[in-house]
Amino acid sequence: MADIIRQHENSFIEKNRSWLTWHHLRVLHAIEHCRTSTLGGHLDRCSRCGHRAISYNSCRNRHCPKCLTSARDKWLNERSRELLPVGYFHVVFTIPHELSWLALQNKKVVYDLLFRTSAATLLEVAADAKHLGAQIGFLSVLHTWGQNLLHHPHVHCVIPGGGLSLDGKHWVRLRYAFFLPVKVLSRVFRGKFIAGLKRAFRDGELSFPGSIRHLADEKAFHSFLRSLFRHDWVVYAKRPFGGPEHVLHYLARYTHRVAISNHRLVNVADGKVTFRWKDYARGSRQRTMAVGGEEFLRRFLLHLLPRGFVRIRFFGFLANRRRTQLLPLCQRFQEKRAYDWTVSPNGRLRNV
Repeated sequence: MADIIRQHENSFIEKNRSWLTWHHLRVLHAIEHCRTSTLGGHLDRCSRCGHRAISYNSCRNRHCPKCLTSARDKWLNERSRELLPVGYFHVVFTIPHELSWLALQNKKVVYDLLFRTSAATLLEVAADAKHLGAQIGFLSVLHTWGQNLLHHPHVHCVIPGGGLSLDGKHWVRLRYAFFLPVKVLSRVFRGKFIAGLKRAFRDGELSFPGSIRHLADEKAFHSFLRSLFRHDWVVYAKRPFGGPEHVLHYLARYTHRVAISNHRLVNVADGKVTFRWKDYARGSRQRTMAVGGEEFLRRFLLHLLPRGFVRIRFFGFLANRRRTQLLPLCQRFQEKRAYDWTVSPNGRLRNV
């Protein structure tokens, strides 16, 4: 990434001054100079052989692909104390592409709404006695990119299989191999998200510059929202992936990530950047894509988060205000009978 920025930064800034902000420029500068003499460093000396080496400082910017490993390891170590001996599930909530421009112009409002409505959907459906009848706990991670680096906001939710009974007196186990019905989740999520957009419009929290200026009109905006009910929204539940021994490794793939990591970059030559990507429309086939250096930087900067925006959040019995009280209770219910599970031929979960 640093090499790409050095080669194309000047021309990119010159052609895109109209929308670039100080925040964009600061991120580019941080990544370009990460672990170089520009940021200073210190001298390391081996106490045995006396060998000396200079270690340059990291930029510690959360959008830098070099600076996430140590933060991720520390975070995962803290999460290891919160794991429960149950199977875990992975549910993904995605907003439709029609909302992409609105989200790009209102990142803080729309991304926060994505977090809150997806979490409220899970909590509400799980509490329904028809589905689980329990309080659940989970973490949510925001990703704003697809494999091709285009704008694709979605939230990954990692959820222990089961929950605390509504009266807080026992652990409620799952009835079936799937966690919660995705069609129900999709419809509830769509309704909550669109209702949230209506409130944000009413409260004057949304801006409509450029190509979406026409949506500033109330009738046009509500007409646009009605069109979002014409199709189902994508809520995807991945297959369960086992107990706590798998969870930390799994989380490492989703938590501390940026839009593209250095290992996906194949080549930087002749004004183009070539990178690997998975084509999910063709069975997750591994392919390569080449784009101009300036276009690559434009796509990368689409995914900068607002300053101070929290992209990993906890809900339910794992929420910060409730975790101290409820998590030990959940762990206590599991102590006497730690279990694994398999799926029986009739689709029900069977304790082992």
